[in-house]
Amino acid sequence: MTTHEHDSAGARSLVRRGDVRALSRQAAAGALTALERLAGGTGTAVLALLLLGWLLVVAVLCVLGVGVLLAPAAVRALHTLADRERDRLSRWGPQLVGPDAPPARLRPALAHPTVRRELRWLVRHATLGLLTGLAGLLLPLFAVRDLTFPLWWRLAPADASMTSLGFGTADGWPEAVSVGLMGVGWVAIIVGLAPAMARAQASPGRRLLPAGAETDVALRIAELTASRAAALDAHAAELRRIERALHDGTQNRLVAATVLLGAARRMVERDPSQAGELLERAHGAAEQALAELRSVVRGILPPVLADRGLAGALTGLAASCPVPCQLDVDVPARCAASVEATAYFAVAEALTNVAKHSGASRVTVTVRAHDGRLRLRVADDGRGGAAEDGGSGLAGVRRRVAAHDGTLTVTSPPGGPTTLEVELPCGS
Repeated sequence: MTTHEHDSAGARSLVRRGDVRALSRQAAAGALTALERLAGGTGTAVLALLLLGWLLVVAVLCVLGVGVLLAPAAVRALHTLADRERDRLSRWGPQLVGPDAPPARLRPALAHPTVRRELRWLVRHATLGLLTGLAGLLLPLFAVRDLTFPLWWRLAPADASMTSLGFGTADGWPEAVSVGLMGVGWVAIIVGLAPAMARAQASPGRRLLPAGAETDVALRIAELTASRAAALDAHAAELRRIERALHDGTQNRLVAATVLLGAARRMVERDPSQAGELLERAHGAAEQALAELRSVVRGILPPVLADRGLAGALTGLAASCPVPCQLDVDVPARCAASVEATAYFAVAEALTNVAKHSGASRVTVTVRAHDGRLRLRVADDGRGGAAEDGGSGLAGVRRRVAAHDGTLTVTSPPGGPTTLEVELPCGS
């Protein structure tokens, strides 16, 4: 073999090894994603099993004539759980456009196509979905247990089972190593089967939960289109605000500093004593420009959100509010950065309005995260009369909230009190 042929063969071998590594990383990433999807589906499957049991109890009580009053709550619970599954599936694939809420009364609900499809989904998700989800949770535990068995098998009791499946006992290193090899087999099973298991778990929801022919899909598409347009409008308005802040403030300060520095340079040759005053003025203009630039940066995305989270950022807002502010935040997990920024700016604008216009003696800010939704409530005891067209900044808050397909409700009768409520999807 010539040197050139040897080098070409070596290059092909490196390429093949690179391809194998890339495929291995891709397979591992796919398996981890599938396990995450299975874990999320297990949560809704457990809820589906509990709801299925409750529906059976309600059905028996309806036959006995005493469960009719429970039927509307059962129908609403079914639709709420189905909406939660739609949201979960939409995060892992194409968005599921949900149908309108079905009627709550028993007879119309039983005849409604949406309720029938959701019942079929409930039965399948509570059985097949729960089984595949539990398998997705157990397989990694089996893999970790058997892979690490050679490290701790001497510490196990003498009559303890050798494998995760509960058979055999370890009498020496050969048996312990064989269990470790079984752990490798579990990993192979996870890589090979986890994506298919995740697809099988999601399949009933993908087929049964989308809006049917009875739902005005065009109306929902129009709503989503309007939401996207609102997002673009909010983005454009934010860009205009940043451009004005930089042009009217920071740029003018920098121009003034440049002019003063040029005058100071010329003054050094004629009258050095006066050059110091010009340099002092240029230094002050540069400091003001830097302060305004920092203000613009904080207005884009406050650094405190990344450092301390939404609760910490709102604590800072409450502490700096001139009106005594009571803060109650219960957000167990972080939301999407854009959602947290929208919530922060909504509370900041509300507290600014309270301080400037309301004449309130106290204000309460309540933040809750539940069922994938972030809910804000800012209430004060002021004079009321808040309006979006009164220069209060509420129109900008509404644009930000609409960009996330959220809702903003302002209740402010003359004489007060004023309550601002915002609901946003937490996102991921």
